[in-house]
Order: sequence, then C-alpha cells, then structure tokens
Amino acid sequence: MKINIFFNVYILLLLIALPGTAFSQSADFTIQDVKFESQGITLAGSILKPEKAFAAVVIVHGSDPVKREMEFAKRLAKEGIAVLTYDKRGVGESGGVYVGPSVGTNNIDTANLNLLAQDADAAVKTFRTYLKDKIPMGLLGFSQAGWIIPIAAGKNSQIRFMVLFSCPTITTLEQLRFQFYTNGNNNFWENHTDADAIEHTRNDPDRYQFAATDPKAYLNTLSIPGLWLFGEKDIQIPVKLCIEQLNAFKAQGKPFEYTFFSKLGHNTSFTDDPAPVDIAIQWIKQKAVSDRGN
Repeated sequence: MKINIFFNVYILLLLIALPGTAFSQSADFTIQDVKFESQGITLAGSILKPEKAFAAVVIVHGSDPVKREMEFAKRLAKEGIAVLTYDKRGVGESGGVYVGPSVGTNNIDTANLNLLAQDADAAVKTFRTYLKDKIPMGLLGFSQAGWIIPIAAGKNSQIRFMVLFSCPTITTLEQLRFQFYTNGNNNFWENHTDADAIEHTRNDPDRYQFAATDPKAYLNTLSIPGLWLFGEKDIQIPVKLCIEQLNAFKAQGKPFEYTFFSKLGHNTSFTDDPAPVDIAIQWIKQKAVSDRGN
C-alpha cells in the first residue's frame, strides 16, 4: 500500500509544479470513424480528438472479443487525450479472425500475439496521419496487452510511452500456471500467500505445450516510460511477481513505474474506483510535458 500512497503524493506534487497551461482540459472533442489495413485485412475504429490534445493513445485490447472501447475513450478525450480505439481483429466491423477464447488455445501463442501487435502498430501509423500536431503518442491497454504492447513498441519509434492496466510481466505459460492455480476463486487470497503464488507460478508443470512469449525480452530493449497499474487481489496474474520483475528493470535504470490498489482485482480499468484511470491520465500528462521538453 505504501507504493500507492507515495505514487499519489508524487502525482499531486507534480501537478502543482508543472505549468497550468500543460493541463488544459476540454469536454469538446470530435469523433471520426476510420478504417485501416493490417496484415491483409481491414480494421475499423474511431478517433476521438479533443480541440486541444496534449497527447494521444491507441487502445490495445485484452483477450476477449472486444469492440472499440468508446466509453473509456471518451473519458480520456474529455481530459485532452486524443484516442484511436478499434474493433479487435475478427470482432465488430473489423475483418480477420478472432482467435480464442478458451484458456490454453492459440489465443496467447506467439503467432497470435505478434499479429495483434502488428494491428496495434498499424493503428499508431494510421493515427499519426490524422493528427496535425506532433503530440506524443503512446499505447494503453488491458491484461493480454501486457504481451502485445512491448512487441508493438519495439516496432515503432513513434510510440513514446505505454500504460498497462493489470498487465503481466511474466511469460504466457507462467500466467496460465497461476490462472489454473487460482481456478477463478475470488477468495483465493484469503488462503494463500504471495510466496505460495510465486513458487507455484515458477515451478508448476505446464498443462499446454507451446512456445512461451516473454514480455521481458521486449521490455529489455525499450527505453520509453511505462506505467503498470495492478490490483492486489488479482487472480489472473501474480501481481507481486510482476512487481518483482519491474523492480529489476528499475534497478537497471528503466523508466518503468507501477502502482497497485489493495482492494482491486484484475479489473483495474473498468471499476467504480476512478483512481487507477485518474492516475494514468495524470501520468500521461506528465510524460507528455517531459517528451515535449526533449
């Protein structure tokens, strides 16, 4: 909990210190439907563009068959962040095939994650053509996006920051080990310790045999700022193990930050608690100011 408190104090001090003009907010934004090509198929989405945007993000999906995240995008646009959100491959108006959804299928194999990263990369390139100002652009995503965003960020130097809600820093196989261990039990943490979870995640036999994707291999090559937001009661990813790995990156000088919320689970982005999204917005504002100063 101390991490969360110190992070929030840092954000408040930052807002006092930085010029007020950097944080102009406007409820006025336009919405424009767009289509773009990626790996031989057409993806459909919407661009939300505030009158005076200070930063831009492309939203990257979790593992479910998700259409464009319009309500979430509107919340960001009202704060001065331009957004491109699109229907996931094979969902809604987007072409292609949605892979999944069963646990252990090729939904999280390397080929599918790379394909989804190419979709995110194509979205960034498309979005840039619609923005008049060269404002900093980043990727923001949920859950499965923890494997997709680092791959996409390594492909495209236009990506200047990343925000990851409940996203793993462990391999795909390790995540499955933990998910099978918790077995959807919302009371899991009442009877287990972090040490139990970490030991099981590292050593439990795999139920599926496929090449694992390790986000650390891609994060190791990145120097852009990143913010991870975790719920301490998560039963999809072992948060303390993910934080342990982020601390190792921080010790190497990587500009990676994180905060966690003691009462939240895997769903840190779509919750009645506004704090995770509010913190993410303020963090993006701070990074946008820093990026423009370089």
